Amino acid sequence: MIIVQVKEGENIERALKKFKRKFEKTGAVRELRARKTYVKPSVKNRMAKMKAIYVNHLRLQEEEY
Repeated sequence: MIIVQVKEGENIERALKKFKRKFEKTGAVRELRARKTYVKPSVKNRMAKMKAIYVNHLRLQEEEY
């Protein structure tokens, strides 16, 4: 459960912003979207490999400059 402490006289928009930030950090929406469809383990592995190659490529480019 997410709890946001609201100080006396604090703006409601500021409290909502804190709540939204905490909620986003929990990853609930991301998890729900991921659970919507089934992804085969082989596809997950392939995507993870592709991401690792991409990140490695970016790091190599950064080192060149």
